[in-house]
Amino acid sequence: MRLALFQPDIAPNTGTMMRLCACLGVEMDIIEPCGFPLDDTRLRRAAMDYREHLALTRHRSWEDFEIRLGARRLVLITTKTPTVYTAFSYRPDDILMVGRESAGVPPCVHDRADARIVIPMKPPLRSLNVALSAAMVLGEALRQTATERPDSAQERP
Repeated sequence: MRLALFQPDIAPNTGTMMRLCACLGVEMDIIEPCGFPLDDTRLRRAAMDYREHLALTRHRSWEDFEIRLGARRLVLITTKTPTVYTAFSYRPDDILMVGRESAGVPPCVHDRADARIVIPMKPPLRSLNVALSAAMVLGEALRQTATERPDSAQERP
């Protein structure tokens, strides 16, 4: 399981998702350009010292990411689909993708996705924070695939 961020433009959200992936042992892809430098202080503040535990791959462009995607299934978290994220069947090698906070993903990325899922919301509300959306969907995907997380069987004091 991987989490891909398409051209993120809010550093604290990206830092939060970095921390999420580090804690859950999920690899992350960042598709550039970003709306901030990847050494941004706000990003470091949100990711804290968890960034050193993150398996991160940076892609210079959508085309670069698409080449490396290979046969893996790309699952786009979007508001433009009827498929509810809890009704979708995830696979352990899926790549979950979130779009830019300000604009989502362009049509070419939307069309390239192998599947599109939505988190249903109370009308007329439009969307959740991207980091919160990523956490909800990633949690469901990991639950369904029963992917073992590092130290997940150990009890915490």
